[in-house]
Amino acid sequence: MVGEEFDNTVVSLIEALKMSREAELDLVCISPNAEPPVCRIVEYKKFLYELKKKQKEIKAKTVKVVVKEIRFGPQTDEHDFNFKKNHAVKFLEDGFKVKAYVFFRGRSILFKEQGEILLLKFAQELADYGKVEQMPLLEGKNMRVMIAPKTKK
Repeated sequence: MVGEEFDNTVVSLIEALKMSREAELDLVCISPNAEPPVCRIVEYKKFLYELKKKQKEIKAKTVKVVVKEIRFGPQTDEHDFNFKKNHAVKFLEDGFKVKAYVFFRGRSILFKEQGEILLLKFAQELADYGKVEQMPLLEGKNMRVMIAPKTKK
């Protein structure tokens, strides 16, 4: 029974090949693993062109994620904090992600708690504009937090 199906597939492929030669076009196998294989009678160059065009459209529709960085020190002043917060608000409104981090230099690593408090305050201030993707996390000399913009409804 399997042989009969195979024979029918071979016969239909031969018929398709004859039809494509009569039309002076190419026989392009679209899905060779399907049962039976799916073929199309088209001009091969035109088929490749359309395929590239579709791939280009798909690539253009993908959303590119841009991450903006804001750097704090562990003892950042209130005015500097507000200045940087306003920049983060603009970034989030434009649809960018914001990566805020506190950079510890030398002995300032002793003030980890201050850095964490600063980042939590920063995230709380931006709660209306974005949501926290990642809570404050210490990596080496940096403690960072990621904030993504809220989706527009």
